[in-house]
Amino acid sequence: MPNIKIFSGSSHPDLSQKIADRLGLELGKVVTKKFSNQETCVEIGESVRGEDVYIVQSGCGEINDNLMELLIMINACKIASASRVTAVIPCFPYARQDKKDKSRAPISAKLVANMLSVAGADHIITMDLHASQIQGFFDIPVDNLYAEPAVLKWIKENINEWKNCTIVSPDAGGAKRVTSIADRLNVDFALIHKERKKANEVDRMVLVGDVKDRVAILVDDMADTCGTICHAADKLVSAGATKVYAILTHGIFSGPAISRINNANFEAVVVTNTIPQEDKIKHCNKIQVIDISMILAEAIRRTHNGESVSYLFSHVPL
Repeated sequence: MPNIKIFSGSSHPDLSQKIADRLGLELGKVVTKKFSNQETCVEIGESVRGEDVYIVQSGCGEINDNLMELLIMINACKIASASRVTAVIPCFPYARQDKKDKSRAPISAKLVANMLSVAGADHIITMDLHASQIQGFFDIPVDNLYAEPAVLKWIKENINEWKNCTIVSPDAGGAKRVTSIADRLNVDFALIHKERKKANEVDRMVLVGDVKDRVAILVDDMADTCGTICHAADKLVSAGATKVYAILTHGIFSGPAISRINNANFEAVVVTNTIPQEDKIKHCNKIQVIDISMILAEAIRRTHNGESVSYLFSHVPL
């Protein structure tokens, strides 16, 4: 493809390389380093004048450093006369801070949106935003891709009893997500209502729906410390589920997450590779990974060619 350059930030070079390979391109030359006072320095190693530039950087690992690196890379390309700069952010940082849910709380996702726009981004490609309204925080185009087609494909290929399953949301906020998957599979859905005393701690759970003598598949957009999904798995087993799977778009897995998964009643915990999982897999054999590089690569190809990306909402590109 002419007039296109793809650069990788330091958060997820493996995913960036897979995207470039699928497009038949080489990653652009970029050097990222830190000065002794921990300031980030970025040097773009080739001309981007008049080019359609895509910068791949996920909101994971050292999130603040990686976000700053992305902003600097966007700005460096913009002032080097790139015709368009697209930030490809598989896991959007600060996505959970999307509303003012108590007095004096920040809306940090809106702040990140402002920073990306001011840095010079012309377009954002991301995946499974925690809340779809984050798209409205931007005054530039945002393509929020979905892992749902890849999730459906994985369920049909890896769970033999999928026709006798129930798709379960671990909280009321994910009801729309699980009903969409349940409708596509033509199976039942359920949800778990949770009451929190404080962030990252769940007090009580109530199951709404029937999972007795069925395979239960928990579906959520992300899991951090995994307290919610592990409590939910226990609840589903006690309600009579024969097997419990968890399918998550963004597997953050911080703090005690891995030990919780190892001790929980899961057949498998399936995540996409929007966040690197190599180290996590070494410590937990229940974790399985769905590659979504083909979805992001196809979105980049279609964006570059001026085509619609809505096809990707219901199909997995080959």
